[in-house]
Amino acid sequence: MLKPVSILALLLSAATAVQAAQEVNVYSARKEALIKPVLDDFTKQTGIQVNLITGNADTLLSRIATEGQFSPADLLVTTDVGRLQWAKESGLLQGAQANEQLAQWVPENLRDQDNQWFALTKRARPIMYAIDRVKPEELNRLEDLTDAKWRGRVCVRSSTNIYNQSMVSALIEQIGEPATLEWAKGLVKNFARPPKGGDRDQIKAVAAGQCDIAIANTYYLAGMLKDADQSQVEAAKKVKVFWPNQADRGAHVNISGAAVTKHAPNADNANKLLVFMLGKDAQQWYAEHNGEYPVRSDVNISEVLKGFGEFKAESIPLEKVGARNTDALMLMNHAGWK
Repeated sequence: MLKPVSILALLLSAATAVQAAQEVNVYSARKEALIKPVLDDFTKQTGIQVNLITGNADTLLSRIATEGQFSPADLLVTTDVGRLQWAKESGLLQGAQANEQLAQWVPENLRDQDNQWFALTKRARPIMYAIDRVKPEELNRLEDLTDAKWRGRVCVRSSTNIYNQSMVSALIEQIGEPATLEWAKGLVKNFARPPKGGDRDQIKAVAAGQCDIAIANTYYLAGMLKDADQSQVEAAKKVKVFWPNQADRGAHVNISGAAVTKHAPNADNANKLLVFMLGKDAQQWYAEHNGEYPVRSDVNISEVLKGFGEFKAESIPLEKVGARNTDALMLMNHAGWK
């Protein structure tokens, strides 16, 4: 027969175990403001406490790799398929549960074939042009930006930027490496300046007349249009979106995504959170507040994104894009894209 002290110890141990199970640790490359409201809602509905760590995307991946089997990370939330694919190839992830449900919500080309990562939002990367200096009828395909008429008129980020690497990876996969290399060389010839800054800097450069064309993600333009800083709004109003390649493969689209980590101590809760983040309410919140396109087809986009117009997107499996990022970087450097 157990003594009272032993019974109390068992009860305390059981209570501690239950309490420990009611949490999930999230490593997020998304800024706190762009994810915490969804996480808070998850806690309210489930009682599961979310411990959020935010940081640089590549730093977080390195941290998970270094921590190894002792990593407290349960769910990785990061940007760009290149990082998600790297995490998979590095053995940092495990297959998610509830695969059938997630497969219904996330299109096949926007998730890993082994269910190790899933898109949370879509990020389009079209052409942006100066309203007063470029006519939309002058534009067509991304490949046409190598035309001599755009000499000294194009702004874009550096080759070290993973968004550009994935865009070039998609080109390699769809038109082949030789054609992509020639395109990259031609684009470099048309740069208005050496690549510098982020996507907002490219948009602001167009607005300031430093270049006439930029390649940038739409959520940056959407964010500028809603910014409290009026100078950001005024700059964004001088730029419009053009959707390239609408008669063939469609415009380039990338993602932000999530994955359950290999050694997740709270894997069940991580899977619950992943399902929650792909639920309709969370997807609607993303659509309204983050300037990104929802993954689910049954969720409406924001009014700002509606203003950019409808478009045809690439349908290429993004895992193929992520697998070619290193090839893309080497090609860009070969082309002189610094």
